[in-house]
Amino acid sequence: MKIFSSVKELQTELKNQGKKTIGFIPTMGALHSGHIALMKQSIKENDLTVASIFVNPTQFNAKSDLDKYPRTMKADSDKLAKAKVDYLFAPTVKEIYPGGTKSKLKVNLKGLDEQLEGAFRPGHFEGVVQVVHRLLDIVKPTRLYMGQKDFQQFTIIAQMIKNLRMKVALVVVPIQRAKDGVALSSRNVRLTKAKRKWAPIIYKSLKSAKRQVGKKPIAELCEETMIALGKPRGYKPEYFSIIDGYTLKEVKEWKDSDYLIAVTAVWAGEVRLIDNMILKQTK
Repeated sequence: MKIFSSVKELQTELKNQGKKTIGFIPTMGALHSGHIALMKQSIKENDLTVASIFVNPTQFNAKSDLDKYPRTMKADSDKLAKAKVDYLFAPTVKEIYPGGTKSKLKVNLKGLDEQLEGAFRPGHFEGVVQVVHRLLDIVKPTRLYMGQKDFQQFTIIAQMIKNLRMKVALVVVPIQRAKDGVALSSRNVRLTKAKRKWAPIIYKSLKSAKRQVGKKPIAELCEETMIALGKPRGYKPEYFSIIDGYTLKEVKEWKDSDYLIAVTAVWAGEVRLIDNMILKQTK
């Protein structure tokens, strides 16, 4: 695996490879098996696979959260090499934002960024769109790989790609979970043993919601689930919602959408965990 920190050097290398399909996985590091699943799918479907590690400052609402984000470059690069990724792009902030971090990119997200996470993390998705657009412009991949765990994020990126008519296919890979059902996340390493012990309650709540589809009023289900998620000591749920998978807006009745997703965000002490599950999808 070759490692690049320079935009120019990476682009030169990719250009020299000729007309080959490129799979791209943008990450912020602290890699786990969920990330590796993205890499493996890319390797299977493309001639070349590029992974990036860049802790993007523009998508953090609080500097303290940015400072606490785990940085494990040596361990990450070893995992990528073992997975047989072709290239690792690990740029500095200056390489990504040579003109400064203030974004000039204008994308009509049709309100997708104002729902759910957007209500609790203002400006977050503007930063996500900014960095993903920049990385796609650098790598120019055939396919972009993202995980289902960040449901709102990949929905927004899909809208960006459509809006800007970008020539890249978005591939969404199912959530990777630990044996107890906890969605794999880089933030999990910050959980205390006590908080990690109770983390499966999130997955259990999602599975319970799926069993209740069409059986219990949505408002009642969401209210009961919020109470359940707040029972473990130190757990504070921000939301548990049933949404339309296309618009990300909450639905009031089960019949209101053919693509229903249960989404949740829960504070486990100082660590914010998100998860989701497809409840109904009519293709």
